Amino acid sequence: MSTATPTPRRAPGELQSIWLVAEREIGSKLRSKAFVISTAILIVAALASVIWGGFAANNASGSGIPVAVTSQTQSAVSGLDGLEVTVSDSDEAARALVEDGTVDAALVSGSSDAAFDYTVVAEDNVPSALLQMLSESPPVQLLDPGAGLADALRYIIALGFGLVFLIAASTFGGTIAQSVVEEKQTRVVEILISAIPVRVLLAGKVLGNTILAMAQIVLLAAVALIGLAVTGQTGMLDALGAPIAWFAIFFLFGFVLLAALFAAAAAMVSRQEDIGSTTTPITMLIMAPYFLVIFFNDNPVVLTIMSYVPFSAPVGMPLRMYIGDAQWWEPVLSLAILLGSCVLAIGLAARIYRNSLLRMGARVKLAEALKG
Repeated sequence: MSTATPTPRRAPGELQSIWLVAEREIGSKLRSKAFVISTAILIVAALASVIWGGFAANNASGSGIPVAVTSQTQSAVSGLDGLEVTVSDSDEAARALVEDGTVDAALVSGSSDAAFDYTVVAEDNVPSALLQMLSESPPVQLLDPGAGLADALRYIIALGFGLVFLIAASTFGGTIAQSVVEEKQTRVVEILISAIPVRVLLAGKVLGNTILAMAQIVLLAAVALIGLAVTGQTGMLDALGAPIAWFAIFFLFGFVLLAALFAAAAAMVSRQEDIGSTTTPITMLIMAPYFLVIFFNDNPVVLTIMSYVPFSAPVGMPLRMYIGDAQWWEPVLSLAILLGSCVLAIGLAARIYRNSLLRMGARVKLAEALKG
């Protein structure tokens, strides 16, 4: 009687192993209530800020000081912005609108011996802004009347790009570092690398956290675009469409670069308490674009340099595209530089990670990690 020989189970291939590690990273993060809640809060806050900004802009553009005038005094307010003018049939009707609170003030006919041909009537207090508008002043011609609003929008958008990059990169980069050290501390890494190569473990960690980070970025981008559409900010929607798309592309490769460096830096230590000693320089690289766009968002030289430096290109180039300061070929060139830097950083990080992962005890020096 012959018995069938069991077929040996085929070991998973390298790509399958990478995906298994990535699934493990994604699953552990999605099971974290803190991560899910913080992501939901971030998305709701982004949607609320966009909607509130749109409604505030609409209200600001459509609101003004309610004023009643007559056909004789209407010329006094012609050409003045910031007023909601109601034309009354007579002085008595204009006064009645003030008395019942419909308007804050009324311009009625003045006495013949007065310096002005009208009189301002109010209940108990005249709006100071109205008096300033009515005061005699020399003619003013603004060469660029929208510059103030453009400066404010540029600052807000620069802050948004910088803040999203800072939060996403530091959050998921820190997650990779903690995961690496936790596996070293618990000796789980010895079991893992007995089944899969070290490079596969590193690639899986980077891939899993990159998927999570990009999912968060895409959600935030969708929320911003939906918010702009809901509030009717079509001009802003058209202006931000391409910069947001490029921001997502630059962030993808920029985060892969940073994630590999975070994993390598964490592999050089064996305790959670020592993570900061090796990851602080990388954290400073993440924080630099945020502060640079806050202080230099109106400096074209600084923004141009930022748009070609790999660590700040995800913030600098989309901002320059929104401003209209970048030529069509500049994002392509900057992305090529980022891709080249990404390849070099991954190779360097993989060497450090491989040479440091199984070394326990004191922190591994960088020179030793590079030598092996």
